[in-house]
Amino acid sequence: MEGMKTILCYGDSNTWGADPATGSRFDHRTRWPGVLRELLNSDAEPDNPAYWVVEEGLNGRTTCREDPMEGDKNGLRQLLPILQSHAPLDLVIIMLGTNDLKIRFNPTAYDIARGAQLVAKAALRPEAFKPGAEPQVIMVCPPPTAKLSYFKPMFGDCGEISRELSPRYRQFAREIGAHFLDAGEHIRSSDLDGIHLEASEHRKLAEALAQKIREILPR
Repeated sequence: MEGMKTILCYGDSNTWGADPATGSRFDHRTRWPGVLRELLNSDAEPDNPAYWVVEEGLNGRTTCREDPMEGDKNGLRQLLPILQSHAPLDLVIIMLGTNDLKIRFNPTAYDIARGAQLVAKAALRPEAFKPGAEPQVIMVCPPPTAKLSYFKPMFGDCGEISRELSPRYRQFAREIGAHFLDAGEHIRSSDLDGIHLEASEHRKLAEALAQKIREILPR
């Protein structure tokens, strides 16, 4: 549609929509990208949406790390073909970093946030877009982890590091001119598994992002 804004939601299992109670996937009306689409187009004509929202979530996706256990999950390496396949884009929302907390990566908050920044910078690389047509970017800091259950052996005692991410993400977003949202100010990870979002949190995240997007990409 003429004038319609296209938004790419690029993330991990919390963008894919993993249900912390069952491990299965929430339906498209529950996942935050689907709720975001609904909210952004709430006052648009049904056959003339103002915003098109593309879901690109993958379980286990990291910022830029190679995962020796789970295969090709490197979010930086995967990004370019995804950007090209959905171009032109007006906005890319990046919410990555939770999987970087895994013990096998020996993480620090600084390195995780730098990894997220690398992904955000890659969204502006010239080979993905015509000059002057690069999208705007929102770096979303994922919420801190909660009480870990069966993910404990994989993530260990990562709670403190997860709580240190927000100021780093804010700083690194500012460095490259990206927008920033601290998801932890609006939502919390579920105590059912410590990592994923319950259905109510998906809606809260979508509401926070919808408000920010209307400021960045007004109709």
